[in-house]
Amino acid sequence: MGDRDSDGSAGIAPKAAPDGPTAPDGPTAPDGPDAAVVAQSAAGGPLDLNLLRTFLAVYRSGSFTAAARLLGLSQPTVTTQIRALERQVDRELFERLPRGAAPAPYADALAARVVEPLDALAAVTGHGGPLDGAPAEPVHLAGPAEMLCHCALPALAPLVEKGVRLRVSTGLTDRLLDELRAGRHDLVIATARPRGRSLSAVPLADEEFVLVAAPSWAERIGGAARIAADGPGVLLGVPLVTYADDLPIARRYWRHVFGKRLTCDPSVTVPDLRGVLSAVVAGAGFSVLPRYLCRDALAAGALVLLHDPEDAPINTGFLVQRPGSADNPHVALVRDQLVRSARGW
Repeated sequence: MGDRDSDGSAGIAPKAAPDGPTAPDGPTAPDGPDAAVVAQSAAGGPLDLNLLRTFLAVYRSGSFTAAARLLGLSQPTVTTQIRALERQVDRELFERLPRGAAPAPYADALAARVVEPLDALAAVTGHGGPLDGAPAEPVHLAGPAEMLCHCALPALAPLVEKGVRLRVSTGLTDRLLDELRAGRHDLVIATARPRGRSLSAVPLADEEFVLVAAPSWAERIGGAARIAADGPGVLLGVPLVTYADDLPIARRYWRHVFGKRLTCDPSVTVPDLRGVLSAVVAGAGFSVLPRYLCRDALAAGALVLLHDPEDAPINTGFLVQRPGSADNPHVALVRDQLVRSARGW
């Protein structure tokens, strides 16, 4: 999954530091395309490729311990290599924290210069990949439970038949991205694009949110025509079924579509949108749900669309991969299959 140690060195290093005292805020970005590939240490010599791989592992994982696990090294070895690199560049690269390590400004600049060359080199050499004839490791995939279960896992079923093994985890995006940086996952379906340069993300699918209720409630309030004419106030007195007490999806719908703030207490909260769907279909009240999740219920008449705005709110999901984690060839198979299948979600 992660970058691993290897023999040899290469001239991949930061831009030469100016003579005299070290600038407090690090060097400026390099000029020209070659600067991103070839850089020099403060002393003018090439930096060791092993040290740069270790640096990138710490930078991406945010932890000396996690980097050691990714590289198959001991934590003291990782610490020693980072100190050696800091001496070569004459800059502090990481601030040691009680839990983890925060990159210094110069580390951001160095990572921006070496990430693409190192990842390209790993892809060409197969550095750290599985041994010939050895079975590929399982692919660790994580994301929202609803999208994984309703969309992703059915799409990946043909790959499982061909021998791809999956280890699937669910959770909220922020936590899953932290775990991805630490090397616990290969791919994460995220509800927002991750910040920074350390993770590679591609748009996967747009979730469109719809306002729905069971036919019995729709009939009692006068259906979509009544809401279109009189506004969302007609839903006063109708129980709201939602994901959480702070109404994250419903509040966004109200603000985007009606231009108003939703202020009400939910009657039912279920921390799984599939449970919200089941309750609404059974007549518990109304809700705002992703269209992909309730498409079948709408087609079957088990749910009714209460509003059909021209500009419905959407949320773009992203497929996120930690660069340098593609040593397992099955990761690429899963990634490509998800990107292809998501066009129909």
